[in-house]
Amino acid sequence: MQRLLTALLLLLLAFGTGVTGCAPRSELKKLNDEVLSLYRQGRYDRALVVAEKGLQVAEQTVGPNQRDVATSLNNLAMLYEAQGRYAQAEPLYQRALAIDEKVLGPDHRGVGADLNNLALLYQAQGHYTQAEPLFKRSLAILEKALGPDHPDVGGSLCNFAKLYSDQGQYAQAEALYQRSLAIREKALGPDHPDVGQSLNNLAELYFLQSQYALAEPLFKRALAIREKALGPDHPDVGAGLNNLAILYKVQGHYAQAEPLFKRSLAIYEKVLGPNHRHVATNLNNLAELYRDQDQYAQAEPLYQRALAIDEKVLGPDHPKVGADLNNLALLYQAQSHYTQAEPLMKRSLAIFEKVLGPDHPEVASVLSNLGALYKVEGHFAQAEPLYQRSLAIREKALGPDHNDVAISLNNLAVLYVDQGRYAQAEPLMKRSLAIFEKVLGPDHPDVAKLLVNLAALYRKTNRVEEAEAFEKHAAAIRAVKR
Repeated sequence: MQRLLTALLLLLLAFGTGVTGCAPRSELKKLNDEVLSLYRQGRYDRALVVAEKGLQVAEQTVGPNQRDVATSLNNLAMLYEAQGRYAQAEPLYQRALAIDEKVLGPDHRGVGADLNNLALLYQAQGHYTQAEPLFKRSLAILEKALGPDHPDVGGSLCNFAKLYSDQGQYAQAEALYQRSLAIREKALGPDHPDVGQSLNNLAELYFLQSQYALAEPLFKRALAIREKALGPDHPDVGAGLNNLAILYKVQGHYAQAEPLFKRSLAIYEKVLGPNHRHVATNLNNLAELYRDQDQYAQAEPLYQRALAIDEKVLGPDHPKVGADLNNLALLYQAQSHYTQAEPLMKRSLAIFEKVLGPDHPEVASVLSNLGALYKVEGHFAQAEPLYQRSLAIREKALGPDHNDVAISLNNLAVLYVDQGRYAQAEPLMKRSLAIFEKVLGPDHPDVAKLLVNLAALYRKTNRVEEAEAFEKHAAAIRAVKR
């Protein structure tokens, strides 16, 4: 029950970056437009050069504390964030916010956009408690300035909902996504691309809860809207195809998933070029499809190409590179190539710890994977502290009742079972089961997996009758068509 560091869904969120400022100087406008164009192409190194020049021109033209400077600061921060250089992005976003609060006033919609940008930066780093009040203030500003039914409010709700989704607070996320969808359908019409975005995000929320029957029609409708509104070769169509393919993949519908992944990849390569970060994401997803089918020879070159793209475009220490290394390591682990897998996982862990900090949930995920590698090799003493640290990080960052906490509890419990430490394993499994039942519901497939594990533990401790009851319960859950 490992959570893989794979880019599962290309979420098309309303970033509200505030990068379309109205500088009166034609040179500044030209520079800003060039930054946006380069950003969309994934040419971040060149975009940084232009953005830095744009900031210099803005400061020289209008002075250090004007709106044009805030726009240039946002542009530059956005590029640093895209490269995973969060420490460099933060003071730029903060300075842009301070300028706009002074020039525009604390309740201006531009300030709301600045708050949103800073909140997204904190969210990317797993700093959820810092992000939440910024999202709330941003939403309140937009509602006051534009009214509660404005499309920009719908975009803000999407971003706020994603924060709750990341923390496993699915009921809170769903309410915000539903409101966002209703606002956009009413204001923009049922076939607008932003409606497709809201449908996609709501579908992703259901996907995370394994509610596949609810997710599929939403993904399909989002894809249809995008194809009609944007054309068959638009990158957003590529994202929609990718998402639907992943939905099919996790259900084992590989024949349905593969052509969608391939069409998505073809769109990105055609429109964005062969070395764009979205191409790398698709390569990873297609590789995982092959890995799931034990087609390792087909998966490996795709993983390697994805890694090469991300290292070139984003730099060797970007979190996405860390994810690529983790995925390639898991491929080697699946083939029992443990000596190849271990250094990749260790490098992945080092990247995440350096960029995101030692207590980020992604660090916990790699620790869990590295622990699993040691476990399968029989190195239990090395695996245990990794599992324990992963659990501690997740409890602190996500709260005691998050899905990932349940996964860590189960992983540690299974490690104890493999060593015959049944008394230590049982309370962990029971707590893991209780979390899944509370968060996902008593009939969720992951509950069935926990029941099977608990039944195996009971059989090892000669409690056959109780084990059979758990097995029957698990079988009943699995018999439900989803």
